[in-house]
Amino acid sequence: MRMRKKKNLDTRCERCSENLLVLRSPELNSDIACESPEYFDYTELFGNDNPVELEIGCGKGQFICELAKRHPNINYIAVEQCRNVIVAAAEKAQNEGLSNIKFFSVPAEYLPRYLHPHSIGRIYLNFSCPFPKSRFKNRRLTHQRFLNKYKLLMADGAEIHQKTDNMQLFEFSIESFSNNGFALKNISLDLHNSGFEGNIVTEYENKFASKGFPIYRLEAFLPNKSDT
Repeated sequence: MRMRKKKNLDTRCERCSENLLVLRSPELNSDIACESPEYFDYTELFGNDNPVELEIGCGKGQFICELAKRHPNINYIAVEQCRNVIVAAAEKAQNEGLSNIKFFSVPAEYLPRYLHPHSIGRIYLNFSCPFPKSRFKNRRLTHQRFLNKYKLLMADGAEIHQKTDNMQLFEFSIESFSNNGFALKNISLDLHNSGFEGNIVTEYENKFASKGFPIYRLEAFLPNKSDT
């Protein structure tokens, strides 16, 4: 079911235009669209040459804003397809004076059209929609079709950090990463009782953990050829 457009949404997006860009998806298959790139100039976007990291599915911005505060010398691109949601994240960053985050409203499969190849140092996938029905598994953000696009974006040594409360999605992700050339590390089946330090709690994470649900986490990376 589609979320109803919020009142004054266009006005709110315009007020955040310095850090929120709504990208209209081309009327093309994403694979075809990405063959005609329109790369963003990171130096122009951020005003510096700092490393760039990416969150796909930023929600209302609790995670990415805290991450940007802790690491002011890293630039962050936060993506959320729904404007109703991402505008709240952009407003939060603007109100907190965070200049090292830019928000893009665009479907994740189109990202290689806009982001430079091998330019992203880390990708965060926090509480992505699990799409539990098997016929929709190709919409999961750890499905092969998305992993192939992430590979185009990832710099040498880059990692993907995933958190979810959904065991089925987590199991699917482990299999998908493993079958598509990724190695895994720091796998946790109960993050909040694991002793892991430095965790930034997202909106969904706080909700699920407060109900006693375990939080699953992993880090995926592409091994160097010399390591294989």
